[in-house]
Amino acid sequence: MSRAAINQQARRGSRANPSVQVDAWLLVPVLLLVGSGLVMVGSSSIAVAENHGVSTYYYLVRHVIYIMFGVMLASAFHGIPIAFLERISRPLMWLSALALLLVFIPGIGRSVNGSTRWISLGIANFQVVEAVKVMVIIYMAGYLARKADMVKVRFFDTLKPLMLAAMLTGILLVQPDMGSAAVITAIVGGMVWLAGAAWRHILLLGMLAIPVFTLAAMEPYRLKRIVSFMDPWADPFNGGFQLTQALIAVGRGEIFGVGLGASIQKLLYLPEAHTDFIFAVLAEEFGLVGVITVLSLFLLLVSRIMIIGLMAQRAGKPFAGNIAYGIGLWIGLQALVSMGVNLGVLPTKGLTLPLISSGGSSVLMTFLALGIVFRIRYELDRDAPIKRIPNTAGVRR
Repeated sequence: MSRAAINQQARRGSRANPSVQVDAWLLVPVLLLVGSGLVMVGSSSIAVAENHGVSTYYYLVRHVIYIMFGVMLASAFHGIPIAFLERISRPLMWLSALALLLVFIPGIGRSVNGSTRWISLGIANFQVVEAVKVMVIIYMAGYLARKADMVKVRFFDTLKPLMLAAMLTGILLVQPDMGSAAVITAIVGGMVWLAGAAWRHILLLGMLAIPVFTLAAMEPYRLKRIVSFMDPWADPFNGGFQLTQALIAVGRGEIFGVGLGASIQKLLYLPEAHTDFIFAVLAEEFGLVGVITVLSLFLLLVSRIMIIGLMAQRAGKPFAGNIAYGIGLWIGLQALVSMGVNLGVLPTKGLTLPLISSGGSSVLMTFLALGIVFRIRYELDRDAPIKRIPNTAGVRR
């Protein structure tokens, strides 16, 4: 074989792996959770729509539109190289702080139910903290990739990202949004721990965070929620109303549920039935079987994302691995908190159930994050060495 032919074959071998395929273990739970969300939003929002004087399927149609835009966002970010995200990761923490401050600017920020968490985009409101979660994860992934060795041994390098997270937490507590503040703090702490930070450093920082959240919980309305959580039946028509209605829904579901569309609690008894408390309606209509199914789907999805992160780490792609870890922690923690609130395990927090609840900002940013995970998986397959079968033609026997 001539030297020119050898060089040409080498160039062909260095190209992207042609055997790249969609990760079914990632795609299937996403599709099933999105499908479950469509069914439950359609079922739980009818009474809400009629009460607000809009068309019967107003919230379902809006949810479908957000899913379509979410798919477009996921496709767009699937086409962005992970190396580009790494290049822009450094300023994202400060940009996230500025984004959270936008809600306090008159004419831009919007208040709903006493909370200033949204900015006006003209045709809709956008909850900024959902985008901030993605930005924090990308920033942390870059920081931990650069400081991988230092984080394991130096306390200051472990403390630095948590100080920035504390800054975001302070802004969120002013809005107020304690649920998102807790989720972001847990994501940052979890990413630092997965990066190999010393246990004693993590423990010390956790002990420092406890007084902050304890003090924040002393706000009268938050304290009322905690007291109601401890015994919701003591005040079932006031402070404990949401939780008691959710527990009634879960109890009515029993093993197999009352059937799709047959929920009583969604008929304006259970507040926010199509958003924060959609899981309680699901438990009522599909029972324990439905609860276990959704839990299993989230477990499969989060496990697969974390496995992709581990694969990236082993392939020498620490930034990509850290992003996958962060997204897995985000979806897993938020789903766990949302379901825990619906089942009466945790105090009431205004967090949606990813991929299931109605909520435009959450839907869009969750799809965007999943697009990044699919991109990481694509690059892992693309860059994997191609296994070639030796050509034994012409070998003498």
